[in-house]
Amino acid sequence: MRPYGFVISRRLLTFLAAGFLTISAQNVAAPTAGLTRAQKEEFLLKAKIVNTKSAPKGITNTVRATLSDGKLTHDASIQSIDDTKHNYLGELIFRDSWKFDVAAYKLDRLLGLNMIPTAVERSYNGSHSSFTWWIDDVLMDEDQRQARKAQAPDQARWNDQMCIVNVFDNLIYNVDENKGNEIYDKNWDLWEIDKSRSFRSNTSLLDPKLLTRCDSALLEKLKQLDAATLKKELGGYDVGDMQIKGLLARRDKIVKFFEDKGPSSMYTSPRRPE
Repeated sequence: MRPYGFVISRRLLTFLAAGFLTISAQNVAAPTAGLTRAQKEEFLLKAKIVNTKSAPKGITNTVRATLSDGKLTHDASIQSIDDTKHNYLGELIFRDSWKFDVAAYKLDRLLGLNMIPTAVERSYNGSHSSFTWWIDDVLMDEDQRQARKAQAPDQARWNDQMCIVNVFDNLIYNVDENKGNEIYDKNWDLWEIDKSRSFRSNTSLLDPKLLTRCDSALLEKLKQLDAATLKKELGGYDVGDMQIKGLLARRDKIVKFFEDKGPSSMYTSPRRPE
């Protein structure tokens, strides 16, 4: 029989260990909820890479990395692909680049959406790459939602979010239709990842039939976009004059579509906090 003192000590150690793990988890996870996008950018740019592994999905050799700055530990998605092909997948010049991930995030900021996770440019294994904030508390992606026939608890809010996604993807001409890139967190906030096949020079809309309704604040932000601002914010990420011209032409078509359709196509949704 073990001494009574041993039992007490073991129980005490178990209790203390459980408490330590709880406190540690809170120290790691709690700070992320209140971080601004500017703080996330700073973390992604400077935090040390402590571990890496292949991301579970995708075909572009995306890496999932754990980063730490000594106070905060959080994961990031690293994408280094920068590929150009001719006459590929129906495109004369096909581009698949990490640069467009950062450009999409920059455009998301201009539009005040906060649906594209924070992304920065940083070197990885000697190559320029995108480091994107790993989404916290993932519930499922759109592929999984459809397979499970899952319904959001607030269907109106879900529909409002999807309408914004459809406007944004038409705006940037996102040719990657992978539903695994539409991610829901535990609050059913919809996040859009992997925009590496976007920002084409096409002046036509990618899929206008998806345009059904538009958030009123988003429409006003779209009207405010101009070539000078886009060049300043996106120009460093291979979104050149032709791509900007195409984006603004698509913007004009989106704005005209909803203005012609009238108030019945408009709605107002709460802005997501940074």
